[in-house]
Amino acid sequence: MSWFIHSFWTETLALISIVGSVTALLHLFLRHRDYRSAAFWTAMIVLEPLFSPLLYLLLGINILRRSGRRYRSGINEPWRDPVPDQPLPFSDTDGCAAQEHQQLARTLDRISRFSHTHGNRLEILHNGDEAMPRMLQAIRSARESVSLASYIFEATGIGADFVAELSAAVKRGVQVRVMIDDAGTRYSWPPVVDALEKAGVTVRRFMPSRMILRIITMNLRNHRKILVVDGRTAFTGGMNIREGNMVSRKPAHAVHDLHFEVTGPCVAQIQRVFAEDWAFCTTEVLEGPLWFPDLRVTGTTTAIGIVDGPDEDMEVMPAAFFAALNAAREEVKIVTPYFLPNAVLMAALRLCAVRGVKVTILTPGQNNIPIVGWAARTLYPELLSVGCRIFESAPPFDHSKIFLIDGVWSFLGSTNWDPRSLRLNFEFNLACHDAELCRRLSEEMDAKLAHSREITHEMLENAPTFQRIRNGFVRLFIPVL
Repeated sequence: MSWFIHSFWTETLALISIVGSVTALLHLFLRHRDYRSAAFWTAMIVLEPLFSPLLYLLLGINILRRSGRRYRSGINEPWRDPVPDQPLPFSDTDGCAAQEHQQLARTLDRISRFSHTHGNRLEILHNGDEAMPRMLQAIRSARESVSLASYIFEATGIGADFVAELSAAVKRGVQVRVMIDDAGTRYSWPPVVDALEKAGVTVRRFMPSRMILRIITMNLRNHRKILVVDGRTAFTGGMNIREGNMVSRKPAHAVHDLHFEVTGPCVAQIQRVFAEDWAFCTTEVLEGPLWFPDLRVTGTTTAIGIVDGPDEDMEVMPAAFFAALNAAREEVKIVTPYFLPNAVLMAALRLCAVRGVKVTILTPGQNNIPIVGWAARTLYPELLSVGCRIFESAPPFDHSKIFLIDGVWSFLGSTNWDPRSLRLNFEFNLACHDAELCRRLSEEMDAKLAHSREITHEMLENAPTFQRIRNGFVRLFIPVL
């Protein structure tokens, strides 16, 4: 009897592994677009055919792409803005540089489904110490509507102040909508959703799931950070609502970051992104002057929203980054907390340096996700070999995200330079054409560089053997980090 049971389970597991492996490999060959990721998964499935197909189901398959247009179909705004002949407010006959900027603007116009807007103003906000009070004051002054989306939103500390102000806005008759990523709600306790509901705030989790569905969708997260007040003032960037951002309060795990206050016509694009996600979560359509009032010129920045996600906006952000790197002629400056660019962006960075473009990259010396930092170090040598300069910042952890091109173009928002952000997460960035804004952001980066150390070939080669082996092993898993 025991022999029969043993034989039965052995044959059953063998059949499951064969069917699962063949199914996974067929999906890989027919559907998977990233050849490096496909090679990784193929090797995993062939070498370990029992559990690897399940891991591929959980981590390697995008289940949202085909549903994107369907869940956004309730939005009455046009899906794609028309592409203008002259995206920037000057003629491309004004000189060679003007022609190049105009060409990049046209390229971004075609990559993004939004178009460039003129007359915007962006203010840089440092850490939660500057950003959070400004955001709270904006909510306090709201008269018509507040829309807030965040990946992480803690219920305690500074988060409790947000709950109080949002509740007060509801009591004043303001229409308030709050959306928090389901995975992001698990970074702290108690869940802020419970606190918001008790305070009378309309709140939804993005892609809430239970049991096995939670595991399958755990990589498809809404990483966007958006606050829009009365449809006129927006805040966006990479900052979550958590006590660690309040650096002056000396939290246990301080986090440096930059956020941005935005006014002008591009606020409507930021609001549209929130409205689309909200329709996905609730089927409620946000429209009309309550959410989309007429907007006036407030500054001199030309800006375009770039939306990216594992749906019909798939890989829009890496395409925009590649276009910007290809257009660079003088200087590229990157600040990112996680530096694991894909093969195309790595090649573009190398070609920038080969063309004589000055490339400077700043990433944390002590990463809050250690394996990401270990894997990143294995990418340094091929960039250093062509003249790129790489710096690692001193603690505390720096979560800032800046991407600057030729002293004129600035990319800012929620996107990190890693596979998760560039391919799996829902992200939002602004691409801005404004020399003054770029100059101020460049100064921000220079200030960070002053407290950082430059990485050299010698440092990498002289690292302990154990660290180099560890880093090399972790590198194998870059496609899923």
